[in-house]
Amino acid sequence: MGRRRKGRDISGWLVVDKPAGITSNAVVNKVRWAFGAQKAGHAGTLDPAATGVLAIALGEATKTVPYITDALKAYRFTVRLGVATNTDDAEGEVIETSDARPSDAEIAAALLRFIGDIEQVPPRFSAVKIDGERAYALARAGEEVEIAPRPLYVESLEMVARPDPDHVELEMVCGKGGYVRSIARDLGRVLGCLGHVTELRRVWSGPFDAEDGVTMDLVEELAKTPELDDYLRPLEEGLADLPELRTTPEGATRMRNGNPGIVLTSDAEYGDEAWASLDGEAVAVGIYKAGELHPSRVFKG
Repeated sequence: MGRRRKGRDISGWLVVDKPAGITSNAVVNKVRWAFGAQKAGHAGTLDPAATGVLAIALGEATKTVPYITDALKAYRFTVRLGVATNTDDAEGEVIETSDARPSDAEIAAALLRFIGDIEQVPPRFSAVKIDGERAYALARAGEEVEIAPRPLYVESLEMVARPDPDHVELEMVCGKGGYVRSIARDLGRVLGCLGHVTELRRVWSGPFDAEDGVTMDLVEELAKTPELDDYLRPLEEGLADLPELRTTPEGATRMRNGNPGIVLTSDAEYGDEAWASLDGEAVAVGIYKAGELHPSRVFKG
């Protein structure tokens, strides 16, 4: 027999408005402790200095994490022009400066180069693995690291404010795996003035908005109390980007046993990934084929 997990068998999403100065993993650990949950995970790391949406999945909701990780996300951030750092943010050491300052029109024109399907090199100080080692560990050890470019889809990138010649505030909507620090670094290079991120906030991630998030102060205040459970959102919210297919009790039983089950209604087309529900509760995620869902992930009833 496998070892039984300690903690409550509780499932759902908690949307946290992460404060600056704490790692994403520390937030996950604190939330798991506060709920006394058996299992917890997050849908997309934020740098310690960043704020905003950090979606925490508990229990069965952890099975829906990939769908939030893959969803579009929006970031609002400030770029300091004229200064490059070794970390591409304000936490690092200044490695180069420039007196050049672009006009608003030059910035707007340069942003167009970062929209659509682009290639992006992650920062040297990032969690990307190189030959099994984290890039930031190699960089801290003084080793030269060469990181291969990675694809990124950017739906939009716009200038929202120019408070002074040295700073520009931007908002970006992008897909999975985007590094805002790389955008700031590369924009500075394109403009010929250098740049790094000074402030970063994830405004929304998939169906979750920062303005609906709970604070870590509230999590600590209500830890281990029934009142904290009131802030938990259904695991089904993690499936918002997939078609929902209603099933029957018999179909639900078959799917929970790993077999194809009948679905009654469908907005999905043959071969689409979708999820089946019974009385509004998620039963399984899988592939829709000819009136049945072939499950790949199942949820406890």
